[in-house]
Amino acid sequence: MSDIYITLPDGATRHFAAGITADEVAASIAPSLAKKAVACAVDGVLQDIYLPLETDCTVEFITRDDSAALELIRHDCAHVLAQAVGQLFPDAQPTIGPVITNGFFYDFYRETPFTHDDLQVIESRMRELIAQKIPLRREVRTRADARAHYEKLGESFKVELVDAIPDTETVSFYRQGDFLDLCRGPHMRHTGNTGTAFQLTHVAGSYWRGDSRRPQLQRIYGTAWRTDKELRTYLNMLAEAERRDHRRLGREMGLFHLQEEAAGTAFWHDKGWTLYRTLETYLRRRQRAAGYIEVKTPQLIDRKLWEASGHWDKFRENMYIAENEEGLRNYVDNPQEARIFALKPMNCPCHVEIYKRGTKSYRDLPLRMSEFGSCHRAEPSGALHGLMRMRHFVQDDAHIFCTEAQIADETVSFMALLSQIYRDLGFDKFVVKFADRPPQRAGDDTVWDRAEAALREACDKANVQWTLNPGEGAFYGPKLEFVLCDAIGREWQCGTWQVDFVLPERLHAEYTAASAERLRPVMCHRAIVGSFERFIGILIEHHAGRLPLWLSPLQVIVATIVSDADEHARQVCSTLQAAGLRAETDLRNEKINYKVREHSAAKVPAILVVGKREAEQNSVAVRRLGDNRNIAMSVDAAVSSLREEAQPPD
Repeated sequence: MSDIYITLPDGATRHFAAGITADEVAASIAPSLAKKAVACAVDGVLQDIYLPLETDCTVEFITRDDSAALELIRHDCAHVLAQAVGQLFPDAQPTIGPVITNGFFYDFYRETPFTHDDLQVIESRMRELIAQKIPLRREVRTRADARAHYEKLGESFKVELVDAIPDTETVSFYRQGDFLDLCRGPHMRHTGNTGTAFQLTHVAGSYWRGDSRRPQLQRIYGTAWRTDKELRTYLNMLAEAERRDHRRLGREMGLFHLQEEAAGTAFWHDKGWTLYRTLETYLRRRQRAAGYIEVKTPQLIDRKLWEASGHWDKFRENMYIAENEEGLRNYVDNPQEARIFALKPMNCPCHVEIYKRGTKSYRDLPLRMSEFGSCHRAEPSGALHGLMRMRHFVQDDAHIFCTEAQIADETVSFMALLSQIYRDLGFDKFVVKFADRPPQRAGDDTVWDRAEAALREACDKANVQWTLNPGEGAFYGPKLEFVLCDAIGREWQCGTWQVDFVLPERLHAEYTAASAERLRPVMCHRAIVGSFERFIGILIEHHAGRLPLWLSPLQVIVATIVSDADEHARQVCSTLQAAGLRAETDLRNEKINYKVREHSAAKVPAILVVGKREAEQNSVAVRRLGDNRNIAMSVDAAVSSLREEAQPPD
């Protein structure tokens, strides 16, 4: 048996007989390491610690305390969940159970719905299985054996999964006691390594393979962590997230509502639409100052433009098709010539069409074109979530047409604009991810090499620190993704900056160079807040509804203690409105404490309380949201202070 050389994390190299396991390597270094290690990374890839090593490689040992162990803990938890459900509910067919952000889930097919009480019973059985420290071991079978195994059990979903495994891949299972599950792995040594810092959170509906035409499943969600402290921190964050839920706050603040007749679309009420327009107006001013022109493009576009741009092939299943009777008749008579229109899912091709009107020269570049573009995408009903995931939304979309030499400078300018806007809206932290070429893309590798090199150079010039998000670029170019961190630590991907050499070529956009040569411009796709609806949801949750005064749709309420102060309240309100503040009166015959509670629940930033004394003294008692104090001020002083605070940041 030949020797192999294993390089350890400290750079030391040792030689062993081929076929040695990482477990045995750890034991040769120190028995304590072998005891603590639950898995390993071989040449950077996680692997079961007991599998043989056959060639030269680098090996890193993963202990349960390492951050890399979190994914393994959650993966093991999903298998323990499936084993527990199988023991308690034999009628439940297991399907798939992946790791997700902060936890895991497992989908089951079962006629009877799982209840909250069922979750408690399942979780109790999971803890019993973990306490038993059942070994997890990998088994490899032939495709025929795997298929026969699941056919015998009557598990048609698993049969379909086996059939979907490419011929080039090994069919592997993981066994833990009497439970066997189809899985690529890896896993830790035994169920005991999973630990007890987990909790099942809720049950939701799902569809097999995410297809609403396929059977409906029940999805059990859970969260798992390395320590009880991490679990408590996460559960506290969930409780805080529920308190900040934009759907509940949207109702309490009177901003918007959602209903089934227009699923995936918001009904904006007066106050919500005021917030929406305030944000839009602010962004418009920022963009105008940064040299953008603003355009408006059609909603319905002939499919021929989408075919030319490449979107018809890539996004057709997510596009809404519109037809009238004439179009339907044409389709029956001559399908190739029928005019089929689609509601636009994005704005890019339309902006190219505007760019192409009239001759452009290098002197016209860069041309920064913006639109608050209304888009429609056919999202599955199960994916919809308040304002965060919608079928109709508006993007703060823009496209910069420039020369290749201008990409770096435009990136620097965009980064400055984006950073300023995020700060103005209350977000001090964001991270940047570099998304490179996806598996399915337009343009050849030479074009992608140029685009990715140009974007990396631009990042260097803008001094942007980024992490790689491999394979997640747009189908026409690499992109930067800007991920905001909110007040409770959650991350939201909002802004994007994409360098596109492909679309100008496909749609024949040109400019005249200084040499009189006709060249293609580069098209930089850009968004800062992204979807307006989603960003407003993020804003509401980030600020827990307590929006900055300049953004708040209703900035001041003037509330009376007695009816004798009604006229004074009206005059104060008129003065506030004349100063440009969004103010209303509350003259109802209700106790002042009731009024204060109601307007505080609606997150009104300032309540000016007036009674008989305030009317006589031409004063107000100022009560700010979250503060129980009433501060006596003259009307002029209160109006001046609030007017200054309500000025937008720009």
